[in-house]
Amino acid sequence: MRLNELRDNPGATKSRKRIARGPGSGKGKTAGRGIKGQKSRSGVAINGYEGGQMPLYQRLPKRGFSNINSKRHAVINLGILQKFIDEGKIDVKSAVDEDALIASGLVRRKRDGVRLLAKGELTAKIDLTVTGASKAAVEAVEKAGGSVTLAAPAEAAAE
Repeated sequence: MRLNELRDNPGATKSRKRIARGPGSGKGKTAGRGIKGQKSRSGVAINGYEGGQMPLYQRLPKRGFSNINSKRHAVINLGILQKFIDEGKIDVKSAVDEDALIASGLVRRKRDGVRLLAKGELTAKIDLTVTGASKAAVEAVEKAGGSVTLAAPAEAAAE
């Protein structure tokens, strides 16, 4: 078999419908647009238009809002933290802060700080410094013999 002998499976590709190519094509003359009227002409954009009536999408009430003051934290779970410790990517002998977590590859970027959550299990004794942590996560780290220090967020530290 050579490259020039390669063929697709029969029926795998379907040729596109060539409209407006003469009466013999079955889609000639008006090209499937019917006769006259706004939709038969080019440059038509009437998708949300309801003939002057207030459109449905404008009649329905709006719900919710986006809080401009909300914080976006980089989230880490205990289970993935333990996995990185087992693989030797995080050194537990020294204190681990947010910069060490970024250097290890566990966190891509700080955002508004790193938040520790209690999903998974932690067996290693580790001294962590993070922006936020859930109560269950703090208890799990302390149960393993470590400690969690909550640091001030980046903006608050600058003020």
